[in-house]
Amino acid sequence: MDRIQHKFVKGCDDLNLHVAEIGTGQNAVVFLHGFPEIWYSWRHQMIALADAGFRALSFDYRGYGLSDPPPQPHKATWSDILNDLLHLLHALALPKVFLVGKDFGTRPAYLFSILHPEMVLGVVTLGVPYVPPGPSLYHKVLPEGFYILRWKEPGRAEADFGRFDVKTVVRNIYILFSRSELPIANENQEIMDLVEPDTPLPSWFTEEDLAAYGALYEKSGFQNALQVPYRSFGEVFNLTDTVVRVPALVIMGGKDYILKFPGIEDLTKGEKAKEHVPNLEVTFIPEGTHFVQEQFPERVNRLILDFLAKHT
Repeated sequence: MDRIQHKFVKGCDDLNLHVAEIGTGQNAVVFLHGFPEIWYSWRHQMIALADAGFRALSFDYRGYGLSDPPPQPHKATWSDILNDLLHLLHALALPKVFLVGKDFGTRPAYLFSILHPEMVLGVVTLGVPYVPPGPSLYHKVLPEGFYILRWKEPGRAEADFGRFDVKTVVRNIYILFSRSELPIANENQEIMDLVEPDTPLPSWFTEEDLAAYGALYEKSGFQNALQVPYRSFGEVFNLTDTVVRVPALVIMGGKDYILKFPGIEDLTKGEKAKEHVPNLEVTFIPEGTHFVQEQFPERVNRLILDFLAKHT
């Protein structure tokens, strides 16, 4: 971990974005985190790619971790991530990169490849396949206690999270999202109540890891994490073409709770997936959960490196 260097680079709105970087290779890979993740969630992949001759970078989104918060957090959007990414690539003189996204970080990875295909060599996503932009239908097919619907409601998650310290919130979400069941609370429960206080951390997630996450979210809080993604799903992108035309690889854990989201199976196993991403490969790690890159880092690293080798 000491080999990973840290610096700040200007994004949009003159914000300072925290960038972690390792490696000096000609080919660069930019990692896009999900929630409750942060740059640190890519530690295993960044070191492995640098050792294989790549330049690996990950940044905390605005309002996450060590990056500056947006000027108006309640108005933050997905487009902010796309614009910050474009600024970063220009500032770091990176004309063409691979993008690797996890969880909701998959959306900016795919959208950036549609908006700027000349800058993207390929896309790898973990935990979520390409979902073409459009209205969210979760409120029609999933119960009110579904975690995305709860966290979308202004003030609901703030009150729920506010009962605990930051480390406990991160701990509980890691435990919840490591299960194969959808996190759904009863009417008289909050999402944090779905985890008993004595539930152990997943075996691959250490107390040191939790402390690292806790320190970063202690700095930023959860305000922007709740706005983007959960309160911004309705953003309209006005794309004339929604097909992802760059090479793409999806890595899914076979026990990932996301597979129980309506429509996700079609986008990972069905022919429908190829309609949206013609040059697509999909790989399952049978025992993997939603945090497959931390749970099985060596296997994920090999899959990513094989993909990069094909398209470099």
